[in-house]
Amino acid sequence: MKRILALFDVDGTLTVPRKTASLQTLDFLQELRKVVKVGIVGGSDLVKIQEQLGDNVLTAYDYVFSENGLVAHKGGELLAVQSLKTHLGEDKLKRFIAFVLHYIADLDIPIKRGTFIEFRNGMLNVSPIGRNCSQEERDAFEVFDKEAGVRPKMVEVLKKEFADYGLTYSIGGQISFDVFPQGWDKTYCLRFVEGEYDDIHFFGDKTFAGGNDHEIFSSEKTIGHTVTSPADTQQQCTELFLAQ
Repeated sequence: MKRILALFDVDGTLTVPRKTASLQTLDFLQELRKVVKVGIVGGSDLVKIQEQLGDNVLTAYDYVFSENGLVAHKGGELLAVQSLKTHLGEDKLKRFIAFVLHYIADLDIPIKRGTFIEFRNGMLNVSPIGRNCSQEERDAFEVFDKEAGVRPKMVEVLKKEFADYGLTYSIGGQISFDVFPQGWDKTYCLRFVEGEYDDIHFFGDKTFAGGNDHEIFSSEKTIGHTVTSPADTQQQCTELFLAQ
């Protein structure tokens, strides 16, 4: 019998972005665990993943990889933590953060709120509008950004300015993008499961080039699936794993 692991992105895959997962989705994942191992791999920190999938997330799934797996848990136990501060050093971090804040200060966008940079264990999350915006403001910025290209333009500027830093920029969710060292994308989590499974399936919505699911979706180590919503995720998983 094949050893199968199903890995799931969170926003847009198991939940509406930044919303709580429905009880139906949570129940479905537990049904799925009866036939395959289930892991969560999100760009957000553990606190935000718990807000969306429940306080019991560490014990409800076989693996939980927060911050792309830079904070890794298996069976409720901490496996490893990676540090951006140690990797880059304080001087480079200060220069990068100062540049980003100056850039955002000069941006002409409809509204700005607060928390433009969120410092996480293994990455920086940059939000031109600010993470303190309301859900209504978040939705409006997403629409605006699709036309104005605020985040893609900002990423291109940062790539040129900090070309020698060895950083990757990954646009995800509605209002922000992640910044982390090259190789610290979602494929980072695969080091904890390689060799243990015959097939590793990954389900995500931002699988396009530049999206935060692209690297793991296109990795030769995974079987990638693009989904459009939590309902689509359930349908694809049912056809793959439960309809046999």
